[in-house]
Amino acid sequence: MDNKKVALITGGATGIGKETALMLAAKGINIVITYSRSEKDARETESAVKAAGASCLVLKTDVADDKQVRLMMESIIKQFGRLDYLVNGAGTTDFVDMADLEGLKSEHWDNAMAVNVKGLFFVSRAASPHLKKTGGSIVNIASLAGYNGRGSSIAYAAAKAAVISVTKSLAAVLAPEIRVNGVAPGPVMSRWMAGREANVKKFAETTPLAKVCMPENVAEVIVPLLLAASLVTGQTILIEGGHRMQ
Repeated sequence: MDNKKVALITGGATGIGKETALMLAAKGINIVITYSRSEKDARETESAVKAAGASCLVLKTDVADDKQVRLMMESIIKQFGRLDYLVNGAGTTDFVDMADLEGLKSEHWDNAMAVNVKGLFFVSRAASPHLKKTGGSIVNIASLAGYNGRGSSIAYAAAKAAVISVTKSLAAVLAPEIRVNGVAPGPVMSRWMAGREANVKKFAETTPLAKVCMPENVAEVIVPLLLAASLVTGQTILIEGGHRMQ
């Protein structure tokens, strides 16, 4: 084991998680990434992290399964002996038109809450004893949908509102050893938006900055929240080009 700090990024194979992993690796932090289906993408990210000079552990984990989460944490501590940072990036959605109330099924609610909310809590709970030892920090990935109630579905928006609430709760109960914050991006040009790229560009045109949000734009907020914002906790930072100012 080396003595480098260690960051766990759930859902770290692609998009925001991948960019966060690469930024942290460039700062000499060892990386753990989890994935649920995208092993090929996870291995590509692993290679990129190693090329940046950091070690990388890749673990297949369903964050909505508490048993799997606890086994994942055991593997991390066995490999590295410590945990300093956690990014709860694992998320999922089902695209159901907001007005299609009958189309939003029970399974859509269960899926959104299980991964986006329960999974975040399970991972944070399992990580907290180790983060307390290192004086670590957590960043949860929420969404603008959690503020304005609009997004890929009503269930997704509700789940992301819950992420913002859980962020505050965890910040209160894990202080003073652990800081807990969140980020809430608007639409991000990622694989989630495949086939909907025009919607991302249209949203960007409505914002004061008029810029499309890329995964690296979110990562560049996550990293300082993890590493440097020593007096910030319980906050969720909007990353949406100033959309909510209007």
